[in-house]
Amino acid sequence: MSKIFGVMGHPIGHSKSPAFQQAALDHCGIDVKFEPWDVEPIDLAAKVESFRTPDFMGCCVTLPHKQAIIPMLDGLADTAQAIGAVNWVVPENGKLIGHNTDAPGFLRALKESGGFDPDGCNAVVFGAGGAARAIVYALKTGNAATVAIANRTVEKARSLAADMTDGRFRPSAIGLDSTSLADVVPYSNLLVNTTAMGMDGGPAPFASPVPAELISADATCYDAVYAPPETPFLRETERAGANPVGGISMLIYQGVVGFELVTGKQAPVDVMFAAVGAAR
Repeated sequence: MSKIFGVMGHPIGHSKSPAFQQAALDHCGIDVKFEPWDVEPIDLAAKVESFRTPDFMGCCVTLPHKQAIIPMLDGLADTAQAIGAVNWVVPENGKLIGHNTDAPGFLRALKESGGFDPDGCNAVVFGAGGAARAIVYALKTGNAATVAIANRTVEKARSLAADMTDGRFRPSAIGLDSTSLADVVPYSNLLVNTTAMGMDGGPAPFASPVPAELISADATCYDAVYAPPETPFLRETERAGANPVGGISMLIYQGVVGFELVTGKQAPVDVMFAAVGAAR
C-alpha cells in the first residue's frame, strides 16, 4: 500500500499545502503523494480512525478541526497541550500524537518575513480561535509586553486570555467594536489578524478587522489569511504607511516544522516558497 500523508480541513480547495509539501517531498527524493482531504466535521472521527495503520506518515490539520480533533488522539506534544489546538498529527510508537507548529511557524515568519522581533512589543490579536491561540502563545514565548485579544464574542476572548495568563503574561480581552479598538490599536506596534475577514470564499471577503485610520505607521501588521495574497487588512496597513506581512510565510514555516517531524529530513525552505509562488 502507498503511504498516507496529507492535509485535512473543510473546505480544503484553497489550501496551498499540497503544492509546497509535494515539492519538498520530490526534492528530497521521497516517493509519496501529499493529498488534500476535504473532511466535514461529522466525518472527522472516522477519518482519524483511518490513520491507525502502519502506512500513515502524518497529517496537517486546518480549519475547522484544530480543536475538535484533540479528544480523538492518543496524546499531545507539550506545545499543542499548552495552546489547546493541533495542526499536525504524527504517529509515534503506534499512537497518534497531536502537535502544534503554528506557534514556532508564526515567530519565524514574523522575524524572517516581517523583520519584526516581538520581544517587548504591544500587540493586538484579532480573533480567538485555533490560530489565535497559537499566535497568543507564540507572543507569550516571544516575550511580548502586552497582548489584547479582540473578538466579536468577548467572552471567547476572555477564555483564551485566561488560558494563557501566568504570573508574567496577562493578555486582555476586548470587543471588535470601533470604540474598544480605538483604545488599543493606535498604541500597538504589532497587529495580527486571525479571523476569516478578507479570506477568499469566506463570510466577509472584503472586510478588514480595523481601518487604516487606527493603525500606527510604526506598526507591523500580520494577516494569517493568505488567500488572497493581498487582503483588505494588508491594504489598510499600506494606506496607514505601516509594515504589511502576508500569511503565506506562516503557512510555509509551520509546514517546514511539520515536514521535518514527519520525514526526519531537513525541509528545503527555498523550494517550498518557490512552489507556492508558482502555484498562485
